[in-house]
Amino acid sequence: MAVGSKDLAVDKLRDMADDALVEELRKAKAELFNLRFQSATGQLENNGRLRAVRKDIARIYTIMRERELNIGVEKASE
Repeated sequence: MAVGSKDLAVDKLRDMADDALVEELRKAKAELFNLRFQSATGQLENNGRLRAVRKDIARIYTIMRERELNIGVEKASE
């Protein structure tokens, strides 16, 4: 799944297991690191990519926190 693309939709992220989310987070952070270096050296062609990757990281953190707080999880007792 490409980080910073439409493929990383919230629905797909919610369907992922916790381990897969952590792996996607690791990939997104690594890509952001590389994009920052490209930006600093003037090699970055698509500046919007930085914003997209930062938003993906925020989405992943949000879903991880929701799971931690059990928000959006249907209860079996209902």
